[in-house]
Amino acid sequence: MTAAGTVPLPAAKDVRDMLTGLVGKPVNVTPGAPVTPAPDRPVAVAVYVDPQMNVNALCLMDLGASAYTGGALALLPPGGCQDAVEEDGELTGMQVEALHEVVNVLSALFNVQGAPHSKLHKLYAPGEELPGDLVGMLAAFNRVDLAIDIPTYGKGALSLVLP
Repeated sequence: MTAAGTVPLPAAKDVRDMLTGLVGKPVNVTPGAPVTPAPDRPVAVAVYVDPQMNVNALCLMDLGASAYTGGALALLPPGGCQDAVEEDGELTGMQVEALHEVVNVLSALFNVQGAPHSKLHKLYAPGEELPGDLVGMLAAFNRVDLAIDIPTYGKGALSLVLP
C-alpha cells in the first residue's frame, strides 16, 4: 500500500519478474549503479504520467538494457543487438519500436493499489535530446538502480526514478 496519490518504487524482484515474463527468459536483476545520460553514454528515458498528465515516474535504461530488453522481446538476433551497443552506439528503428513496447509494459510496475494510474507518455530513445525539465528530474534521490543480464543478449543498467 502507498500514501494516497503517490507512486511506489518497485522492488528489484518485481522488475525481475516483469522482465522475465516479458522476454520469456530468466533475467538476472541485481542492485546496480545509477543510470545517468552523458555525451558518451546514451540513455533511453521513458516518461510516465498520471491521469492529469503530471510526470510521476521515469525509467532510464543504458544502451545495453535498451537494446537487449527490446531485442529479447522482439526475438531480434542477439548479435545485431550487441552490434548496436558495442559498435554502432545507437539503436535501429526496429530496436526502438521493441524498446517502446518494453517500457510501455513496465508502466504496470507503478500501477499498484492506492497509487494514481501511470501510463507511458513518451520514450526518448538513447541519444535523443531531453527537455530541460526532465533532465532536472533524472537525479532524484527516490530511485532504484539495477543491473540486468538477459541470457544470450547481454548486460545493461536500468534506473526507476520518482520525481
